[in-house]
Parts: sequence; structure tokens; C-alpha cells
Amino acid sequence: MAAELVEAMNMVKSFRVSDLQTLLASMGRSKSGLKQDLVGRALRLVQTEYSPELLKNVRQLYESRFPRTSGWLAARRPESVPVAYSSLSSSPSATSQGTDYLNGISKPIPTPAAEVKLVPLPFYQTLETLLPPTELIAQNNDKLQDSQCIFELTPNQADQIRNASELRPGIRSIQVVLRICYTDSIGVQEDQYPPNIAVKVNQSYCHVPGYYPSNKPGVEPRRPCRPVNITPWLHLSNVTNRVTITWGNFGKRYSVAVYLVRVFTAADLFNQLKLCSVESAERCRERIQDKLRFDPESEIATTGLRVSLICPLVKMRLGVPCRVLTCAHLQCFDAVFFLQMNEKKPTWTCPVCDKPAPFELLTIDGLLSEILKETNEDIEEIEYLTDGSWRPISDDKEKDRERESNTPEYPVVDICSPAANGHSPAHSSTSLTGKSGSSSAAAAGVTGGPAVTPGGGVVVDLTLDSSSEEEGGGAGGDSEDTEDSADSPAPKRGRYNYDKDLVTAY
Repeated sequence: MAAELVEAMNMVKSFRVSDLQTLLASMGRSKSGLKQDLVGRALRLVQTEYSPELLKNVRQLYESRFPRTSGWLAARRPESVPVAYSSLSSSPSATSQGTDYLNGISKPIPTPAAEVKLVPLPFYQTLETLLPPTELIAQNNDKLQDSQCIFELTPNQADQIRNASELRPGIRSIQVVLRICYTDSIGVQEDQYPPNIAVKVNQSYCHVPGYYPSNKPGVEPRRPCRPVNITPWLHLSNVTNRVTITWGNFGKRYSVAVYLVRVFTAADLFNQLKLCSVESAERCRERIQDKLRFDPESEIATTGLRVSLICPLVKMRLGVPCRVLTCAHLQCFDAVFFLQMNEKKPTWTCPVCDKPAPFELLTIDGLLSEILKETNEDIEEIEYLTDGSWRPISDDKEKDRERESNTPEYPVVDICSPAANGHSPAHSSTSLTGKSGSSSAAAAGVTGGPAVTPGGGVVVDLTLDSSSEEEGGGAGGDSEDTEDSADSPAPKRGRYNYDKDLVTAY
């Protein structure tokens, strides 16, 4: 009973967040909270409500994560951690005794202070471990602490560094890097710098990546935690190398490790992607058909899926369409730009759905690669159909161009131009200064119909009405009475063809 209880507790300690949530939900417990809260809640559950059903669930979750291990002891023992390693402190607390439980009898075994595993990085291939993950030990209560570690390079390792090719001037493809992370034995750890970090190699300070400036107001700058290249300051001989790390002691525990690595570029990862991870066009069509397959339980039937041919990262046409196998969408992004951006600022996040996009899960879409070769540059979007085929979607601008090209052209007449209309403006008809002007005005007044332009078009003057003609006529009559001129103009005629001078109003 005691051995099974200890076995279950050790299994729970190795669970991930998803495993802990599954275990707690199966036993009717809350699955919300941070990982530390979930681990404590699961351990209390095992201790207080231990039962064969609970042990069965723990075993199933553990075997789903570690299918090759036959027992729980493999999760507790480090795989290949040497017993003798360089310590970062001469304090006796730097080493601890691990406990291996077997049939309820404890047996001390030599183990490191913590079984810390660093997450593998796509741009770094670990060749050798020069210093395994070892905890930084505070010597006193000061906020700034100094911890030292020493290691030596073998002649073979020194030759590898000397003979390595240069990625760019001063940067070789074989490097010795320093990695720092949280001291946590559960899962794999990402690189994380402690506050106020400074690294000195053989009495010379080396460069540590600084903070990224933030463009958003109220957001603090973020420091990219990546391996620190200490190669230029090392002794490439049998001389011992001494590394001093200055770090802020604010309650969190950190571990440091030193590795001999091979550094890859974005072009190297792209070549690996083309050789090892290309999804065929047939498999892509099957994926599309699965997404568009009719579901009788669904009230909405999907007949097509639209996919843009523009990369969401750079807003340009896709060159090499790439996506993540675990993402549910079919939208792709450009593989070359994605790798180049992560080389400068490693985030490994899908630009479409913001979910994790590790390099191991990237794949090149073979079907969309063929579509990009077959379509013109002006096609920016396509639609996948239920049978796995596709059709291009014309742009709205292209539709507007086609509509404009099919519209007939009509002559445009400027009604405000007297030369275009063939007659004087409305206000000039009352002046009667010219012969042609008086004759055209008289003709318009007599007939009351439209005027014919010299070009054959019909122009109707809508600015004249009967009231304006009568008012203009009355004003003209008054002016004729006051002037004693021999060559006065002919009297105007009304709408019903009578002289206005002969009509008397009683």
C-alpha cells in the first residue's frame, strides 16, 4: 500500500498541465489554476482519496506519456547525468541525496540537486554537454550574487571550434553556449534569465542579449532569453575556463548549463523542412474533404473554404506555403519569412491563430504550392470545394474593371457652356444685345419647345419660365417708355402671340 502510494505520487509529479487537468476532472475536482496549484491539488487527492480507480487513472496517464518505460523508477532516475560534475558553489548544500523507493525501503543514491531538462532549440544542435544543468546557489542574503563554474575543453573540442566555418564574420558554426533556466524538475524548461544578469568569462564580460523595445504604451520591454555565446572569450587549450555569473537573488531558483553546439541558420532549417516535411497534394485534398464533409448533426452546411494567397506576416504573395500540423485552419504563411523572423526573435507562434508553432510540427502544403504555380500574380484568394478541387476568386477591383470595360461610352454635353448648348445663357436673353441672341430667344419664346444645337443634339433650357419672361418683359417696357430713342427694339410678344404694349389691365 505504501509503495503504491509513493509510486502514484511520483507519477503525478511528472505530469504535464494537460495530464493534471485530465486527472482532476476525472475525479470531479477543479482543473483551473497554475501548474503548481494543479500539482499540489493532485498530490492531496492521491494522499486523501487513494483508491484502485484513482491508481488506474494515474497509471494510464503516465503510460500515455512514457510508453517505453516499464515502471515508475525510470521517471525518477536521470537518464545520463554524471555523478561527478562541476559545482557552482563550495557549500555542502550544493549536493543532495535522492531517494529511490523500493518495497518501502529507502536507498540513498547520488543525484544532482534537480533533474532539469532544457527544451531543445531548432537553431542549436547539442554536440556535447560541458556542464550539466546545475543550480545557482546564493552565498548570503545579498540581492546580487556571484556564482562560478569551471570546465575544460578537450583537444578534439578545441579543434572542432577552430575548424568550424563562419556563419558571418566573427561568428562560427560551432560554439560553446551558456543556457540559464528555472530550477524545475517537472517537464522541460525554456531559457530564462535571472534579473540583473551579467556573465564574465575568464575575467572578460561577454555580451548578453538586451531588451526589445515595446511600441505599445504601458507594456514593459521584453528580453529575449536565448543561449549566450561565450566562445570568443574561451581558452581553446587545456587551460581551465572560469565563468562567473552575476544574478539577482529575488526568491526564484535558477540553473545554468554549458553546451558545445552547432548553430544553424534559417536557410539550413528551410532545407531540412523541404527534405523532411512536405505534405503531398493528395493528403491535402483528403484534409480538405474531411473539413467539408457533410455533417447531418450540423445545421449549417459548408460548401467551400476560402484561403488567401497572401502571407499574413509580410502581406506579400506566398512563396513556400507552410502551416502547423496541429492547427485547424488551412491558411498558410511563408516558410522562409517565418524562419527568418524566428532566427532574429524566436517566438515560434503561428501568425494565423497565435498557437504554438514549433519547428518539428511545420509542414509545407504541397497542394497550395501547385496552386501558386498555376495561378497568376493578380489572384489573391482561392476557394476549396467539397470534392477537393479549387477555384480562383477574382478581386473586387478586377470586377470593377470588367464592369467599366463593358459600359458603353456616351457623349458628355456641358450644359453650362454657351458654345456647347448653341444658345446664350438664361440671364442673357433679356439683354438682347445681339441679333442672333434675340432671334434665338424669340424662337424659344414662341415655340416653347427645345432648341436644336448645330451638332444635332437636343438641348432643353429649363431655366426660363413664364413668370421670368413676363417680369423681364415688364422691366423692358418701362425702360422703353423712359428712353426717347429712335432705334428702339421691336416690342416683345407674349405667350399667346400678342403685343404686351397693346394690353391694358383694368
